[in-house]
Parts: sequence; structure tokens; C-alpha cells
Amino acid sequence: MPMPALRPRLTLQALISATFAVALIGCANPLPQRKDIESRYERKLLQHSLSIDAGQSEALALPQRNIRVREEKTFEVTEFEETRYLKRYTPYQPWRELYEVPMGAVAIVAGLGANVVNLLTLDSLPTSVTRDWLKYGFDGLNPAMNVESNSRAQQSLQRLEQKQLEQRVETLNLPWSERPVGVLIDGYNEQELLTDANGVLPLNLLQEPFASFDFSRARKLTLTITDPLDDTSTQSTLQLDKGLSQTLREAHQLIFDDLEEDEVDEWVYRVQRLKALNLTHEANNLEQSLLALTANDPELQQAFIEALQQSADQ
Repeated sequence: MPMPALRPRLTLQALISATFAVALIGCANPLPQRKDIESRYERKLLQHSLSIDAGQSEALALPQRNIRVREEKTFEVTEFEETRYLKRYTPYQPWRELYEVPMGAVAIVAGLGANVVNLLTLDSLPTSVTRDWLKYGFDGLNPAMNVESNSRAQQSLQRLEQKQLEQRVETLNLPWSERPVGVLIDGYNEQELLTDANGVLPLNLLQEPFASFDFSRARKLTLTITDPLDDTSTQSTLQLDKGLSQTLREAHQLIFDDLEEDEVDEWVYRVQRLKALNLTHEANNLEQSLLALTANDPELQQAFIEALQQSADQ
């Protein structure tokens, strides 16, 4: 009689298949929904402009001038309140049933005992003992669901609500900080300089890249700035005084000609002449260079200092 012998095998196979199917279709254990609220701002650029303040309106008579560069941006600012509703759950992992099932059985027994004690003590025990233990136990015994776990919790966006709170116009006036400025001499020979952190361009025609340029025929400098993000640009023209080329030529000789072959009187003349040309910064730099040059000769250095003092007193 073959049929009775086959029935236990079929029953065992069906049980294994059913258990395997339950493990595959295990359910996530839902957790309380989470709600996050935050503010969000949207900025829409309405206007963008750049400005160059070249200082005095008259022509450039001295080699140096501080050029101030600023940018102004006008935005339409809209504030939104966003509320995100997040679905939270404990994902199902079949292997956890190996310890959750026995622990669930223990938790049910303990929960039932706690409820009896709670009844006898007139509801004196907390719900974390009377209810949570039973919930943990039933979830643990359920082969298709893991016990709740905040440490393993995952979440997904269920829905998003957005509400507009405020809309305003905001204007920002900022320095053109550490950004390039193009300098053209008579419309060609373009050089690129950088502003400092305050948006100031310390233009000095005695320094590179202009120190070796012949300004005898130059008539104007054109300053140009461009924002590559939106191609906003502006420019300003700075006229050059007719006597500037002569000042530059004389100052260049005073500063850069060889110093070591000159006498102390010539050094003093150079310093004082630069001051007479209103090139105080260059005069001070030259004086410091000469002091450094004579550092190894105290007598010569002292003679230079005394000659400077006498010249200043005259």
C-alpha cells in the first residue's frame, strides 16, 4: 500500500513550503508616523548690477589709486513651510525569528503575569509592563513579522505638504571680493588684476604688470568687470594726466636704478624726490630697502639716517 507511506512526506514538504513562503512574504512592522516641519527659502534674482568707483573724477596724475568695485543683487525671497509625513517601519528579516519566537513566548507569560499583578494592585503598574510586554510577545510569536525596533527603523516619504508663509524683496550690496578686474591701456594690452577681500583694487602703475610699460602715448585706462554666471558686466574709463608719463619715468629711475654705486647723498635725494612727487609709499619702501642694504655696515647706515634727518629738517 504505497499511498499511506507518501502522505507524511507530502505533509512535511507542504509544511516546509508553507514556512518558506511565510518567510518570503514577511511583513514590515509599522511604527508611529513621523512628521518633520522645516522652513525653506526660494530666491529669484530680479536684478544684478556691478559698479566701479574710480575715486576722483579728474584724470589720473599719480601712479596709484584705489578702485572700489561692488555688486548689487535684488532677489524676490519666498519663504515656505514644508511638512513631511514619513512612514516608519521595522523591515522584516527572517533569521531574527530564531530568537524572537522564544523571547515572544516568555514576554507573553510575563505580560499576563504583570496584568494579573496590576489588577490586584489597582492598576499601579505602567503600560510599558502590562501592554508593551504582551505586544512584544505577540509580535515575536508572529513568524511573518519582526518585533518593533527603533534602532533598525527605516522610513519613506508618505506625503509632502507645502505652505507659502512670506514673500519679500531683498537687496544685497557686496564688495567684488578677490575677483578679477580687466585693465586695458588705450583699449588694448589688457591686464588682469585681483581685488582684495574688501573689493578694493590697489592700482599702481609702478608695479607689475605695468612697471615696464611705456605710458608716454597712453591716454586712458579702461576697467572692465564681468560676472561669468550671468554675463553681467560694466566698465569705467580713467583718463591719464598728460604729466603722468613723466612722473612714471622719473619715479621708475629713482626706484629701480642701481643703488649700490651711489653715495649717501644720492640715496637721500631719491627718497626726498619721491616724497616731493607725492609717492610717499614708494619713498618709504625705498628707505627701508636702503636700511636693509646697509645692515652689515653700521657706520654707513648711521650716515644715511643722519643725512635723512638733516634733509627733513631743511
